[in-house]
Amino acid sequence: MTERRKAFPTAEELRIWRDFIETTEALRSELGSRLHSESSLSPGDYAVLLALREADGHRLRSSALAAAVGWERSRLSHQLGRMERRSLLRRQECATDSRGAEVVLTAAGAEAFRNASLPHLRAVRELFVQALTPEDLAAADRIATALRARLTASRNP
Repeated sequence: MTERRKAFPTAEELRIWRDFIETTEALRSELGSRLHSESSLSPGDYAVLLALREADGHRLRSSALAAAVGWERSRLSHQLGRMERRSLLRRQECATDSRGAEVVLTAAGAEAFRNASLPHLRAVRELFVQALTPEDLAAADRIATALRARLTASRNP
């Protein structure tokens, strides 16, 4: 096999890649659209609320929250500002470290998350889980694990 052939995906590999990306984007778009229409939350809102809901005391340092949702700190900062204006969360000084701030889930944010979760989880079941066999789900899990491991290794050589 020539070096060029080893360096680039085959036509079939590219077809599979495009199909994977296009399907993933269509799924995310449909889930996001349903989430917003049923709860007025964006997928970004939901990701932040989920991370806060799962955190001890429903609070996280901004850096930990950015890591939890996989965003750059600047993107998170803009998102937090929008959510704070809607009273879904609040930022406050960190009790243990005066240099930092914590993001805290408010009662309104907890209620918005609760109201959004059931319809969102139903949509995940309908659009993702029910479309796949148990074997397909297991394969999807293996694929996601392999991709995540490769990404982690490439970031930390």
